[in-house]
Amino acid sequence: MKIIKLGLISILATGALYAGTYKVDTAHSYVGFKVKHMMVSNVKGNFEKFEGVIEYDEASKTLKALKGTIDVASINTANEKRDTHLKAEDMFNAAKYPTITFEVIKVEEENVYGNLTMHGVTKEVKLELEESGLGEDAWGNQKVGLSLEGKINRKDFGITWNKLLEAGGVAVSDEVKLELELAGVLQK
Repeated sequence: MKIIKLGLISILATGALYAGTYKVDTAHSYVGFKVKHMMVSNVKGNFEKFEGVIEYDEASKTLKALKGTIDVASINTANEKRDTHLKAEDMFNAAKYPTITFEVIKVEEENVYGNLTMHGVTKEVKLELEESGLGEDAWGNQKVGLSLEGKINRKDFGITWNKLLEAGGVAVSDEVKLELELAGVLQK
């Protein structure tokens, strides 16, 4: 019986050695988006303040969990007037809804399904996953890299402001393309 217990403890301990918790390295990560503007061009933007935790199985080299928070007021589209409008009550309403959160609920091969909460609304979204794998930086820190891409409809989250154009169409597309490049540092 003692041998069986030792064997089980050994198996559990070995499995724990391969699971890693990685803190998102914001200096080497990007949380961005792009949206069609005036029906002719894409406006790109990003959030400068965010944090997150990645659970990564080092043995199987697969994402197990991801949870993150974005500071809405840190939005940057390289246009101060537009950024001020995006933070305003008729868009993100950053005063009332200061954060956007995302939490993975399921990983299936190259797709991630998670709950995205924005503007007080939570919806399940699907993102394409590309795992860059593991590596070591110049200071000996173990890192993991992930890329996530997908599309959402901003109206699904209650962000409905728009303006009709004289030539037809609208000022801002409902479809928003999400782009995340995440690097995580193993927490010891």
